Amino acid sequence: MKSPSKYRITSSILMQTISNWDSLMNFRVRLVGCGGTALTLLNIKESTKDIDLIVPVHTEYKRMMKFLSDIGYREIRGSWSHPDDPYFLYQFWCGNRVFTTDLLDSPLESGKHIAIKRFRHIYLGALNLVDLIITKVFRGTSIDIDDCIAVFATRQVDADRLLERYSTASLYDLNPEKMMQNFIFFVEELASRNLVNEEFLEKVREYR
Repeated sequence: MKSPSKYRITSSILMQTISNWDSLMNFRVRLVGCGGTALTLLNIKESTKDIDLIVPVHTEYKRMMKFLSDIGYREIRGSWSHPDDPYFLYQFWCGNRVFTTDLLDSPLESGKHIAIKRFRHIYLGALNLVDLIITKVFRGTSIDIDDCIAVFATRQVDADRLLERYSTASLYDLNPEKMMQNFIFFVEELASRNLVNEEFLEKVREYR
């Protein structure tokens, strides 16, 4: 089941949904937006098609899944949807895993996420920009690369720090060489837009 392109969720809609969840809860949970959800929460994108949230603590993840079921959400091929808005899909990632990527650190650690809002029961953050780029470049679709270019264009990402952390993360993948090729392609796109210089591009191509 895929959301039709006209059904997209904005930051305000997402915040209202989370506020509604919060009003029905009797436990605390920490959520960290990733992927397009993080970009939307950070106002880098206007909206997102599906909602991706990390629940870093396993016990909180289990309670969150039971809570969603109790209030009428149903699981559909790894995502959750509600009959009242069936075109919005919510996917929850447990622990340090995002999409196909294992984060090097818990997103709850200092500096590893950006605080968005603390509700009564829910603490909401967004994945830090460096790890956000890493998880998307690992997937490497054209949409992911475009999103990463938008993140880098904020001028809030240190290129050398990104290279070092990306290289370390790639070592944990089953195909490190492919992951580094994805990164080279990404940096080539940045260079074509004058977001990095040729010296950095050559550094990436020669990086081991």
